[in-house]
Amino acid sequence: MGMNLRFFAPVILAGILFFGCNRDVQISQVDRENLFNLQIGRLEDQIALFSFEGEGGVRRADIAMRDGLFYISDGNGAKVLRYNSYGDLLFMIYNEETNPPPMSLKPLVEGSLVTRWAVSYPLLEPGEIAVDSRKHIYVRDRLPYERHSYDTESRVLLNNIILHFDADGKFIHSLGREGVGGSPFPKIEGIYTSVRDELAVVCRILNGWDVYWFNPEGIFLFLFHIKAEFLPIPVDRENMIPSLDMIAVGPDERTLFIKIDYYRDIIDESTNTRTGIESDSSVIWIMNAEDGIWDKYIDVPFFEYTSMEQNRKVTSRVFYSLLGVMRNGRIFLYSPVEEGYSILIMSSESGLSGEQRRSFIRVDNDELHFNAFDLSEDGILSGLLVDDWQVKLVWWRTDRFLGEPSQ
Repeated sequence: MGMNLRFFAPVILAGILFFGCNRDVQISQVDRENLFNLQIGRLEDQIALFSFEGEGGVRRADIAMRDGLFYISDGNGAKVLRYNSYGDLLFMIYNEETNPPPMSLKPLVEGSLVTRWAVSYPLLEPGEIAVDSRKHIYVRDRLPYERHSYDTESRVLLNNIILHFDADGKFIHSLGREGVGGSPFPKIEGIYTSVRDELAVVCRILNGWDVYWFNPEGIFLFLFHIKAEFLPIPVDRENMIPSLDMIAVGPDERTLFIKIDYYRDIIDESTNTRTGIESDSSVIWIMNAEDGIWDKYIDVPFFEYTSMEQNRKVTSRVFYSLLGVMRNGRIFLYSPVEEGYSILIMSSESGLSGEQRRSFIRVDNDELHFNAFDLSEDGILSGLLVDDWQVKLVWWRTDRFLGEPSQ
Protein backbone atom coordinates (compact mmCIF):
# COMPACT_ATOMS: atom_id res chain seq x y z
CA MET A 1 0.00 0.00 0.00
CA GLY A 2 2.45 2.55 -1.22
CA MET A 3 2.36 6.29 -1.18
CA ASN A 4 4.53 8.03 -3.72
CA LEU A 5 5.40 11.63 -3.51
CA ARG A 6 8.18 13.67 -4.91
CA PHE A 7 9.43 17.23 -5.07
CA PHE A 8 11.52 18.89 -7.75
CA ALA A 9 14.46 21.14 -6.95
CA PRO A 10 16.25 22.90 -9.81
CA VAL A 11 17.63 25.54 -7.42
CA ILE A 12 18.79 25.62 -3.81
CA LEU A 13 19.30 28.20 -1.11
CA ALA A 14 22.88 29.44 -0.97
CA GLY A 15 24.96 30.89 1.80
CA ILE A 16 23.39 28.91 4.65
CA LEU A 17 25.99 28.11 7.24
CA PHE A 18 24.23 26.48 10.16
CA PHE A 19 20.74 25.06 10.43
CA GLY A 20 18.30 23.58 12.86
CA CYS A 21 14.90 24.13 14.42
CA ASN A 22 16.19 24.57 17.93
CA ARG A 23 19.67 25.45 19.06
CA ASP A 24 19.97 22.44 21.40
CA VAL A 25 18.98 19.83 18.82
CA GLN A 26 21.75 17.68 17.36
CA ILE A 27 21.37 17.27 13.60
CA SER A 28 22.39 13.86 12.25
CA GLN A 29 23.14 13.04 8.63
CA VAL A 30 21.45 10.06 7.00
CA ASP A 31 24.01 8.17 4.94
CA ARG A 32 23.43 8.24 1.21
CA GLU A 33 23.78 5.08 -0.87
CA ASN A 34 24.64 5.60 -4.53
CA LEU A 35 22.89 2.76 -6.35
CA PHE A 36 23.49 3.21 -10.11
CA ASN A 37 23.98 5.80 -12.83
CA LEU A 38 22.27 6.28 -16.19
CA GLN A 39 23.44 8.26 -19.19
CA ILE A 40 21.43 11.13 -20.65
CA GLY A 41 20.13 10.23 -24.09
CA ARG A 42 17.50 8.53 -26.24
CA LEU A 43 18.59 4.89 -26.09
CA GLU A 44 16.64 2.31 -24.12
CA ASP A 45 18.95 2.37 -21.10
CA GLN A 46 19.16 6.18 -21.00
CA ILE A 47 16.99 9.03 -19.75
CA ALA A 48 16.32 11.78 -22.30
CA LEU A 49 15.44 14.37 -19.64
CA PHE A 50 16.43 17.37 -21.77
CA SER A 51 14.83 18.04 -25.13
CA PHE A 52 16.98 17.20 -28.15
CA GLU A 53 14.70 19.04 -30.58
CA GLY A 54 15.52 22.52 -29.36
CA GLU A 55 12.20 22.90 -27.54
CA GLY A 56 13.93 24.24 -24.44
CA GLY A 57 13.18 23.49 -20.82
CA VAL A 58 12.88 20.18 -19.00
CA ARG A 59 9.87 17.93 -19.24
CA ARG A 60 9.13 16.21 -16.00
CA ALA A 61 10.88 12.99 -15.14
CA ASP A 62 9.66 11.17 -12.08
CA ILE A 63 10.48 8.14 -9.95
CA ALA A 64 8.73 5.69 -7.68
CA MET A 65 10.41 3.01 -5.59
CA ARG A 66 8.55 -0.12 -4.52
CA ASP A 67 10.12 -3.19 -2.86
CA GLY A 68 13.60 -2.25 -4.09
CA LEU A 69 12.48 -1.70 -7.70
CA PHE A 70 12.76 1.72 -9.35
CA TYR A 71 10.19 3.02 -11.82
CA ILE A 72 11.19 6.04 -13.91
CA SER A 73 8.92 8.05 -16.18
CA ASP A 74 10.81 9.95 -18.86
CA GLY A 75 8.74 12.81 -20.26
CA ASN A 76 11.15 13.68 -23.09
CA GLY A 77 11.82 10.04 -23.93
CA ALA A 78 8.09 9.13 -23.85
CA LYS A 79 8.83 5.95 -21.92
CA VAL A 80 8.56 4.28 -18.51
CA LEU A 81 11.37 2.05 -17.23
CA ARG A 82 11.75 -0.41 -14.37
CA TYR A 83 15.16 -1.12 -12.81
CA ASN A 84 16.33 -3.19 -9.89
CA SER A 85 18.57 -1.58 -7.28
CA TYR A 86 21.70 -2.80 -9.15
CA GLY A 87 20.76 -0.79 -12.23
CA ASP A 88 19.58 -3.70 -14.39
CA LEU A 89 16.85 -2.59 -16.81
CA LEU A 90 14.01 -5.10 -16.39
CA PHE A 91 11.39 -3.72 -18.74
CA MET A 92 10.38 -0.63 -20.67
CA ILE A 93 7.07 0.80 -21.85
CA TYR A 94 7.88 3.02 -24.81
CA ASN A 95 6.44 4.98 -27.71
CA GLU A 96 7.87 3.27 -30.79
CA GLU A 97 7.29 6.38 -32.93
CA THR A 98 9.68 8.51 -30.85
CA ASN A 99 12.15 5.89 -29.57
CA PRO A 100 14.70 3.77 -31.44
CA PRO A 101 13.93 0.02 -31.41
CA PRO A 102 15.28 -1.57 -28.21
CA MET A 103 18.41 -3.65 -28.70
CA SER A 104 18.67 -5.62 -25.46
CA LEU A 105 14.97 -6.00 -24.65
CA LYS A 106 12.69 -8.50 -26.34
CA PRO A 107 9.00 -7.91 -27.13
CA LEU A 108 6.67 -9.27 -24.47
CA VAL A 109 4.72 -12.09 -26.11
CA GLU A 110 2.08 -14.14 -24.34
CA GLY A 111 3.60 -17.45 -23.23
CA SER A 112 7.19 -16.39 -23.90
CA LEU A 113 9.93 -16.84 -21.29
CA VAL A 114 11.78 -13.54 -21.72
CA THR A 115 13.35 -12.07 -18.57
CA ARG A 116 13.83 -8.52 -19.88
CA TRP A 117 11.24 -7.09 -22.22
CA ALA A 118 9.78 -4.05 -23.94
CA VAL A 119 6.11 -3.11 -24.35
CA SER A 120 4.93 -0.60 -26.93
CA TYR A 121 2.38 2.03 -25.95
CA PRO A 122 1.87 5.53 -27.47
CA LEU A 123 3.00 7.55 -24.46
CA LEU A 124 3.13 11.26 -25.16
CA GLU A 125 4.64 13.01 -22.14
CA PRO A 126 4.57 10.75 -19.07
CA GLY A 127 5.01 12.49 -15.73
CA GLU A 128 3.98 11.65 -12.16
CA ILE A 129 4.18 7.94 -11.42
CA ALA A 130 2.93 5.68 -8.61
CA VAL A 131 3.12 1.92 -7.99
CA ASP A 132 0.79 -0.14 -5.78
CA SER A 133 1.39 -3.38 -3.84
CA ARG A 134 0.49 -5.44 -6.94
CA LYS A 135 3.31 -3.59 -8.73
CA HIS A 136 0.70 -2.06 -11.01
CA ILE A 137 1.90 1.22 -12.50
CA TYR A 138 -0.05 4.47 -12.68
CA VAL A 139 1.41 7.29 -14.72
CA ARG A 140 0.11 10.72 -15.64
CA ASP A 141 0.20 11.49 -19.35
CA ARG A 142 -0.80 14.47 -21.46
CA LEU A 143 -3.42 14.05 -24.14
CA PRO A 144 -2.70 15.22 -27.71
CA TYR A 145 -3.85 18.76 -28.44
CA GLU A 146 -6.88 17.71 -30.47
CA ARG A 147 -8.28 15.93 -27.38
CA HIS A 148 -7.87 18.89 -25.02
CA SER A 149 -11.07 20.48 -23.73
CA TYR A 150 -11.96 23.50 -21.64
CA ASP A 151 -14.35 23.52 -18.69
CA THR A 152 -16.13 26.87 -18.93
CA GLU A 153 -17.67 26.53 -15.47
CA SER A 154 -14.42 25.99 -13.56
CA ARG A 155 -12.33 27.74 -16.25
CA VAL A 156 -9.62 25.08 -16.43
CA LEU A 157 -7.94 23.22 -19.27
CA LEU A 158 -8.64 19.47 -19.22
CA ASN A 159 -5.72 17.63 -20.81
CA ASN A 160 -4.35 15.06 -18.33
CA ILE A 161 -5.10 11.35 -18.09
CA ILE A 162 -3.90 8.51 -15.82
CA LEU A 163 -2.64 5.36 -17.57
CA HIS A 164 -2.87 2.06 -15.66
CA PHE A 165 -0.42 -0.76 -16.51
CA ASP A 166 -0.09 -4.18 -14.87
CA ALA A 167 3.06 -5.59 -13.21
CA ASP A 168 4.46 -6.63 -16.62
CA GLY A 169 3.87 -3.20 -18.17
CA LYS A 170 0.82 -4.23 -20.20
CA PHE A 171 -1.83 -1.52 -20.59
CA ILE A 172 -5.04 -2.10 -18.61
CA HIS A 173 -7.05 1.11 -19.06
CA SER A 174 -6.99 4.88 -18.79
CA LEU A 175 -8.55 6.79 -15.91
CA GLY A 176 -10.36 10.10 -16.09
CA ARG A 177 -12.36 12.10 -13.58
CA GLU A 178 -15.30 9.66 -13.62
CA GLY A 179 -13.12 6.55 -13.53
CA VAL A 180 -12.24 4.12 -16.34
CA GLY A 181 -12.48 5.91 -19.69
CA GLY A 182 -13.63 9.13 -18.00
CA SER A 183 -13.11 12.73 -19.09
CA PRO A 184 -9.64 14.32 -18.74
CA PHE A 185 -8.31 15.77 -15.49
CA PRO A 186 -7.17 19.36 -15.02
CA LYS A 187 -3.56 19.98 -13.96
CA ILE A 188 -2.44 17.01 -11.84
CA GLU A 189 -0.25 17.90 -8.85
CA GLY A 190 0.30 14.33 -7.64
CA ILE A 191 -0.90 10.73 -7.78
CA TYR A 192 -0.78 8.40 -4.78
CA THR A 193 -1.54 4.77 -4.05
CA SER A 194 -3.23 4.40 -0.69
CA VAL A 195 -4.90 1.81 1.56
CA ARG A 196 -6.08 -1.38 -0.22
CA ASP A 197 -4.36 -0.23 -3.44
CA GLU A 198 -6.78 2.65 -3.89
CA LEU A 199 -5.64 5.56 -6.04
CA ALA A 200 -5.86 9.27 -5.20
CA VAL A 201 -5.32 12.00 -7.81
CA VAL A 202 -4.67 15.57 -6.62
CA CYS A 203 -5.54 18.30 -9.13
CA ARG A 204 -5.07 22.07 -9.08
CA ILE A 205 -7.93 24.15 -10.40
CA LEU A 206 -8.52 27.89 -10.62
CA ASN A 207 -10.31 28.29 -7.28
CA GLY A 208 -8.76 25.46 -5.27
CA TRP A 209 -7.87 21.77 -5.36
CA ASP A 210 -9.75 18.57 -6.21
CA VAL A 211 -8.82 15.11 -4.88
CA TYR A 212 -10.31 12.20 -6.85
CA TRP A 213 -10.40 8.75 -5.22
CA PHE A 214 -10.66 5.40 -7.09
CA ASN A 215 -10.69 1.73 -6.13
CA PRO A 216 -8.05 -0.70 -7.55
CA GLU A 217 -10.27 -1.47 -10.56
CA GLY A 218 -10.52 2.22 -11.47
CA ILE A 219 -14.08 2.73 -10.22
CA PHE A 220 -14.69 6.27 -8.97
CA LEU A 221 -15.33 6.38 -5.21
CA PHE A 222 -15.56 10.06 -4.23
CA LEU A 223 -14.32 13.59 -4.86
CA PHE A 224 -13.00 15.95 -2.21
CA HIS A 225 -12.95 19.65 -3.13
CA ILE A 226 -10.95 22.35 -1.34
CA LYS A 227 -11.81 25.96 -2.11
CA ALA A 228 -8.95 28.45 -1.80
CA GLU A 229 -11.25 31.13 -0.36
CA PHE A 230 -12.38 28.83 2.46
CA LEU A 231 -9.08 27.51 3.77
CA PRO A 232 -9.37 27.08 7.55
CA ILE A 233 -7.63 29.24 10.13
CA PRO A 234 -6.98 27.92 13.68
CA VAL A 235 -9.25 29.57 16.24
CA ASP A 236 -6.33 31.15 18.12
CA ARG A 237 -5.04 32.94 15.00
CA GLU A 238 -7.32 35.72 13.86
CA ASN A 239 -6.87 37.79 10.69
CA MET A 240 -4.36 35.36 9.14
CA ILE A 241 -3.80 34.93 5.40
CA PRO A 242 -3.70 31.17 4.56
CA SER A 243 -1.64 29.68 1.72
CA LEU A 244 -1.86 25.97 0.86
CA ASP A 245 1.60 24.46 0.39
CA MET A 246 0.85 20.86 -0.52
CA ILE A 247 -1.58 17.96 -0.17
CA ALA A 248 -0.25 14.47 0.62
CA VAL A 249 -2.18 11.22 0.94
CA GLY A 250 -1.73 8.68 3.73
CA PRO A 251 -0.57 5.22 2.57
CA ASP A 252 -2.51 3.20 5.13
CA GLU A 253 -5.79 5.11 5.58
CA ARG A 254 -8.12 7.32 3.55
CA THR A 255 -6.40 10.34 5.04
CA LEU A 256 -5.31 13.68 3.63
CA PHE A 257 -2.43 15.71 5.05
CA ILE A 258 -2.87 19.34 3.99
CA LYS A 259 -0.11 21.80 4.84
CA ILE A 260 -1.20 25.43 5.10
CA ASP A 261 1.14 28.33 5.87
CA TYR A 262 -0.23 31.48 7.52
CA TYR A 263 0.84 35.07 7.04
CA ARG A 264 -0.14 38.26 8.81
CA ASP A 265 -0.21 41.87 7.72
CA ILE A 266 2.57 44.24 8.75
CA ILE A 267 1.01 47.46 9.97
CA ASP A 268 2.86 50.79 10.24
CA GLU A 269 1.57 52.04 13.60
CA SER A 270 2.44 55.65 12.86
CA THR A 271 0.18 55.74 9.79
CA ASN A 272 -1.99 52.70 10.55
CA THR A 273 -1.38 51.42 7.01
CA ARG A 274 -0.47 47.97 5.72
CA THR A 275 3.14 47.83 4.53
CA GLY A 276 3.47 44.12 3.73
CA ILE A 277 3.05 40.60 5.12
CA GLU A 278 5.22 38.33 7.24
CA SER A 279 5.24 34.63 8.12
CA ASP A 280 3.21 33.73 11.18
CA SER A 281 2.90 29.94 11.49
CA SER A 282 2.50 26.66 9.63
CA VAL A 283 -0.02 23.88 10.20
CA ILE A 284 -0.74 20.41 8.80
CA TRP A 285 -4.43 19.60 8.81
CA ILE A 286 -5.22 15.88 9.02
CA MET A 287 -8.61 14.75 7.83
CA ASN A 288 -10.61 11.79 6.67
CA ALA A 289 -10.79 12.17 2.89
CA GLU A 290 -14.45 11.16 2.83
CA ASP A 291 -15.98 13.57 5.35
CA GLY A 292 -13.68 16.56 4.79
CA ILE A 293 -14.02 17.99 8.29
CA TRP A 294 -11.25 20.41 9.29
CA ASP A 295 -11.07 19.36 12.93
CA LYS A 296 -7.51 18.17 13.59
CA TYR A 297 -4.16 19.83 12.96
CA ILE A 298 -0.59 19.92 14.22
CA ASP A 299 1.73 22.92 14.26
CA VAL A 300 4.96 22.76 12.28
CA PRO A 301 8.01 24.64 13.59
CA PHE A 302 9.97 27.05 11.44
CA PHE A 303 13.24 26.06 9.83
CA GLU A 304 15.95 28.37 11.14
CA TYR A 305 19.23 29.12 9.40
CA THR A 306 22.15 31.45 9.99
CA SER A 307 23.81 33.42 7.20
CA MET A 308 26.46 36.13 7.02
CA GLU A 309 25.37 39.66 6.23
CA GLN A 310 27.88 42.52 6.39
CA ASN A 311 30.30 40.40 8.43
CA ARG A 312 27.75 39.42 11.06
CA LYS A 313 25.62 36.36 11.61
CA VAL A 314 21.92 36.83 10.96
CA THR A 315 19.37 34.17 11.94
CA SER A 316 16.35 33.84 9.69
CA ARG A 317 13.42 31.46 9.64
CA VAL A 318 11.38 30.00 6.79
CA PHE A 319 8.58 27.50 6.41
CA TYR A 320 9.39 23.85 5.92
CA SER A 321 7.79 22.27 2.83
CA LEU A 322 5.81 19.04 2.99
CA LEU A 323 7.59 16.08 1.40
CA GLY A 324 5.27 13.20 2.21
CA VAL A 325 3.77 10.80 4.69
CA MET A 326 4.80 7.25 5.51
CA ARG A 327 2.64 4.71 7.31
CA ASN A 328 1.47 5.33 10.87
CA GLY A 329 1.19 9.05 10.20
CA ARG A 330 4.90 9.90 10.14
CA ILE A 331 5.19 13.23 8.30
CA PHE A 332 8.34 14.21 6.37
CA LEU A 333 9.17 17.87 5.73
CA TYR A 334 12.20 19.44 4.08
CA SER A 335 14.06 22.68 3.50
CA PRO A 336 16.99 23.19 1.07
CA VAL A 337 20.35 24.00 2.64
CA GLU A 338 23.92 24.19 1.39
CA GLU A 339 24.95 20.77 0.00
CA GLY A 340 21.58 19.13 0.52
CA TYR A 341 18.31 19.26 2.42
CA SER A 342 17.36 19.50 6.06
CA ILE A 343 14.68 16.92 6.94
CA LEU A 344 12.14 17.16 9.77
CA ILE A 345 10.05 14.12 10.71
CA MET A 346 6.98 14.56 12.91
CA SER A 347 4.24 12.34 14.26
CA SER A 348 0.70 13.22 13.23
CA GLU A 349 -0.49 12.24 16.70
CA SER A 350 1.79 14.39 18.83
CA GLY A 351 2.84 17.44 16.78
CA LEU A 352 5.11 19.99 18.46
CA SER A 353 4.74 18.38 21.88
CA GLY A 354 5.87 14.96 20.70
CA GLU A 355 8.88 13.35 19.13
CA GLN A 356 10.57 15.21 16.30
CA ARG A 357 13.52 13.84 14.37
CA ARG A 358 15.79 16.11 12.39
CA SER A 359 18.32 14.95 9.85
CA PHE A 360 20.29 16.07 6.82
CA ILE A 361 20.58 14.44 3.40
CA ARG A 362 23.45 15.32 1.09
CA VAL A 363 22.94 16.43 -2.50
CA ASP A 364 26.03 17.97 -4.08
CA ASN A 365 25.75 21.34 -5.77
CA ASP A 366 26.67 19.88 -9.17
CA GLU A 367 23.72 17.45 -8.87
CA LEU A 368 21.09 20.17 -8.86
CA HIS A 369 20.30 20.44 -12.57
CA PHE A 370 17.20 18.41 -11.76
CA ASN A 371 16.07 16.45 -8.68
CA ALA A 372 13.10 14.15 -8.19
CA PHE A 373 12.43 12.40 -4.88
CA ASP A 374 10.15 9.59 -3.73
CA LEU A 375 9.13 8.63 -0.18
CA SER A 376 8.00 5.03 0.23
CA GLU A 377 5.39 3.99 2.78
CA ASP A 378 8.24 2.38 4.77
CA GLY A 379 10.07 5.69 5.03
CA ILE A 380 12.81 5.07 2.45
CA LEU A 381 13.71 8.26 0.59
CA SER A 382 14.90 7.74 -2.99
CA GLY A 383 16.30 10.34 -5.33
CA LEU A 384 16.95 10.94 -9.02
CA LEU A 385 19.80 13.46 -9.24
CA VAL A 386 21.12 15.00 -12.46
CA ASP A 387 24.52 16.57 -13.07
CA ASP A 388 26.14 17.69 -16.33
CA TRP A 389 26.71 14.18 -17.60
CA GLN A 390 24.46 11.60 -16.02
CA VAL A 391 21.41 10.65 -13.97
CA LYS A 392 22.12 9.19 -10.53
CA LEU A 393 19.74 6.90 -8.62
CA VAL A 394 20.36 7.04 -4.87
CA TRP A 395 18.54 6.41 -1.64
CA TRP A 396 18.74 7.35 2.00
CA ARG A 397 17.62 4.66 4.43
CA THR A 398 15.60 7.01 6.59
CA ASP A 399 13.64 3.96 7.75
CA ARG A 400 16.77 2.83 9.63
CA PHE A 401 17.19 6.34 11.03
CA LEU A 402 13.66 6.03 12.43
CA GLY A 403 14.13 2.44 13.59
CA GLU A 404 11.37 1.23 11.24
CA PRO A 405 11.41 -2.41 10.14
CA SER A 406 12.27 -2.90 6.47
CA GLN A 407 9.79 -4.75 4.30
